[in-house]
Amino acid sequence: MKQNKTVLLRTDPLIALDHIKLMRNGKHLLDNVSLRVMPRQIVTLVGPNGAGKTTLVRVLLGLLRPDGGSVQRAEHLRVGYVPQRFPVPPNLPLDVDGFLRLAGASAAVQRQRVLDDNGAGDLLRRPLRALSGGEMQRVLLARAMLRQPDLLVLDEPAQGLDVQGQQAFYALIARLRDATGCGVLLVSHDLHLVMAATDEVICLERHVCCAGRPEDISVHPEYLRLFGRDLAGLAVYRHHHDHHHDLHGNVVPDAGHDGAPGEHGHE
Repeated sequence: MKQNKTVLLRTDPLIALDHIKLMRNGKHLLDNVSLRVMPRQIVTLVGPNGAGKTTLVRVLLGLLRPDGGSVQRAEHLRVGYVPQRFPVPPNLPLDVDGFLRLAGASAAVQRQRVLDDNGAGDLLRRPLRALSGGEMQRVLLARAMLRQPDLLVLDEPAQGLDVQGQQAFYALIARLRDATGCGVLLVSHDLHLVMAATDEVICLERHVCCAGRPEDISVHPEYLRLFGRDLAGLAVYRHHHDHHHDLHGNVVPDAGHDGAPGEHGHE
């Protein structure tokens, strides 16, 4: 994976949203929301349905103009975006390579490389309509990474995957961050499944209820109020990776490990 040297040298936020307000029909969709993403940082935005998570992402992407507050982007910021849903028409005559070419000019070797980096190297000639949910998510992520983004934005990217698939996908995101130096904004409804991959959590309910390290947020009263008292005392999941799972769920040892069973820990 090619490192993004521009990002690695930055010390300012890639993007900063300050005191964002957005109203529709007299109702606050977002109220005084602030958020920052630094290079190499993974920030996870959590909140219940209707909390404004996707609305905030649309403000960040410049698709919605806020009624108040400011959005500051780093100069020449490149953003890669993985949407929450991407329905594929069943009669669409397009393979994965053709879909990746729609993202903009790229060489065949680049398209193959981003698929390889995402554990989907064997999908290049597969019809788009024949992909499973997990395969489609990796192709969408590869399409975003073709832009060599400084900031990667993922809106519920593991929706529809089983627990093992979600854990593997979040581990992949962390590896891409480490390899490229990009910052990541990850939208999720379940904090405990993304613990291993996130540095900071922002809990949203139209306003910022709480923000901080994931292990602190998981026991914060506002988080428990939103997601249920039954989460109190639930150990946050930290996975000490010595392997990853390929597209078909098979265990693949990481470089430097001899293939012995991995250590799984809870902190």
